[in-house]
Amino acid sequence: MIGHLRGTILSTDEQTAILDVGGVGYEVSLSPRLLARLAEGDDVELVIETLVAETYIRLVGFETQSERRAFRLLQTVQGVGAKAAIAILNVLSPAALLDAVAVGDKTAVSRAQGVGPKLAQRIVTELKSRTGGILDAGDVGLPTKGAVPSDDIPMADDARRDAIAALVGLGYDESAALRAVRAVPADESETVQSVLTAALKGLSTA
Repeated sequence: MIGHLRGTILSTDEQTAILDVGGVGYEVSLSPRLLARLAEGDDVELVIETLVAETYIRLVGFETQSERRAFRLLQTVQGVGAKAAIAILNVLSPAALLDAVAVGDKTAVSRAQGVGPKLAQRIVTELKSRTGGILDAGDVGLPTKGAVPSDDIPMADDARRDAIAALVGLGYDESAALRAVRAVPADESETVQSVLTAALKGLSTA
C-alpha cells in the first residue's frame, strides 16, 4: 500500500491532482480546499490513504497524519464513505472535528457538502467515545508533551497532556487549558476524550 508521496504537481482538476514522482504520475484525490492552494509545478509532500475495491484502486492525499486518521475514523460511521469523509475534512480540521464531536455540534459537521443533519448527528454521536487518537502534536502545530510543566500535570498522565494539547490546538490559551484540565475530577478510567469534553464544558461556562 502507498502511504506517502513526494513529488511535483503536473495538473489539477476539481477533485484530483496528478503528482509526478520520479517520472511516474499518480492520480491523487484531494479536498477542494487543498486543491485550491496547489498549482502546476508545485513541489508537495502528501500523506496517502490507499483505497482498494474490486473495481478500482484510489489514492487519497492529506497534508498531515491527523487528517488521515480523521478520514479513517469518519468512515467507521455507518453511511460515511470516502466522499463524505473528504467533504467533512474540507470544512473541518481534525481539531475542529474533535471539538464538534466533543460538544455534539452537528451543525458544524453538516456544513460539509452532502452531509445532512441526520448523518451529522450520527457522526457526532458515534464518534464521541472514539476521537482521542485523531490529533498528532507533531503535525498539527500542537505543543509536545514536554511543553506541559511537570508540576502541573504528571508526566505519566498522557490523557490529560493530550487534552491540553488539543485545547491549545483549538485556540485556547495554554494557561486556560491547564486550569480547565486541572479542574476536571480525576478518574482512573478517563480518556483524552472524556477529559477534553469536561474541560470544554468548564471553559464554556467560565
